[in-house]
Amino acid sequence: MTDRPEPWQPGSGPAIAGRRFAPATTRNRDAIVGVLREALPSSGLMLEVASGSGEHAVHFAVSFPDLDWQPTDPDPAALASIAAWRAEADLPNLRPPLQLDASAAWPIAHADAILCINMIHISPWEATLGLLKGAGATLPPGGLLYLYGPYMRDGVETAPSNLAFDASLKSRDPRWGLRAVEDVIAAAKTEGLEFEQLIEMPANNLSLLFRKTHIRSR
Repeated sequence: MTDRPEPWQPGSGPAIAGRRFAPATTRNRDAIVGVLREALPSSGLMLEVASGSGEHAVHFAVSFPDLDWQPTDPDPAALASIAAWRAEADLPNLRPPLQLDASAAWPIAHADAILCINMIHISPWEATLGLLKGAGATLPPGGLLYLYGPYMRDGVETAPSNLAFDASLKSRDPRWGLRAVEDVIAAAKTEGLEFEQLIEMPANNLSLLFRKTHIRSR
C-alpha cells in the first residue's frame, strides 16, 4: 500500500454533494494523530494550511475536541469541499474554511500551531518559502509547525516508490517534486523556526516538527 495523493486540480476528483475524497487521508490520518497527540498544545487555534478535501480537518477536530481548528486552501473547489465536510460533521470546534495561498499574504495573524500535510511536494518551492515565512510570523514562541509528506534526505537511500512519485510530479509540473529535508530545515531556520524532530511514518513518509524561536535570522 502506498500513500501517494493525486495532485489537486481545480474541479477535479470525485465529489458527492460538493465533497472531495482523498484516499490517502484515511490511510495516514491516524498515524498523524498519533504524532500530534505528543506535540500539540492543550488549547488554542490550530491552523491547517492546504487542507485539500477537508477530511483531515474533520478527523483532527473529532480527535482533539479541546482545540479550535481552522482549515484553509487556495483552491475554491477545495474550499467548497471543506465546507461540505464541515457542514456534515457539525463540529463546534471546526471553523469555516478560509482562502489562504501560502505564498501570498495570510488572512490570519495568529495561530498556536500550524499543520501542512502533503503540500510541499505538490507546489512550487515558493509556496514552501511562503509557508515558512507565514509560520514564522504567525506562531508564538514555542509554537509548533508540523509538516507531513515524502522527502529526500542526504545520506539516506530514497525508496523506489518515492523516486517514481518524484518523477511523476515533475512530469506534471517541473516546479513540483520531493524536497530535501535539509533544504526545508535551512529555509525554516531563517524564519525563526528551529527543527525539533523527524519521525518516520508509514509508506515512506516523514513528519517534520519545528518550533518557533524568539529570533528570526533575517
